[in-house]
Amino acid sequence: MSLWGLFASGFLSSTLLPGGSEVVLLYLAHADETPALTLLAVATLGNTLGGLTSWLLGWWLARRWPGEALARPAQRRALAWLQRHGSPILLLSWLPVVGDPLCLAAGWLRVGLPAATLFIAAGKAGRYGVLLWVAG
Repeated sequence: MSLWGLFASGFLSSTLLPGGSEVVLLYLAHADETPALTLLAVATLGNTLGGLTSWLLGWWLARRWPGEALARPAQRRALAWLQRHGSPILLLSWLPVVGDPLCLAAGWLRVGLPAATLFIAAGKAGRYGVLLWVAG
């Protein structure tokens, strides 16, 4: 497993596809000589770009079908959370089940790209940082 594998796992884990980036991160942390900060940066970058892919998909869907509501219950719940709490709710984009719909809903609601990037990256970095610290 390499840093590219960690990046790819982080990216895929943060789209609507399932993945196990935490397992890859912890494996590399124990089996490799790569500094933890490098592992944190690579995992966060891949996971953030995956979240932004979901954001872009939401943005595109809202432009393509502006009158349609997001269909799945998790997507509707994410939309309501975003409307109630604003872009800082994207700090929770790392959560299983609701994280991906949050990013999709943020794109749908046209949350600005800089704010979305900041909050998505901070939430995902925090999760990976805690994992590395606990596994320490």
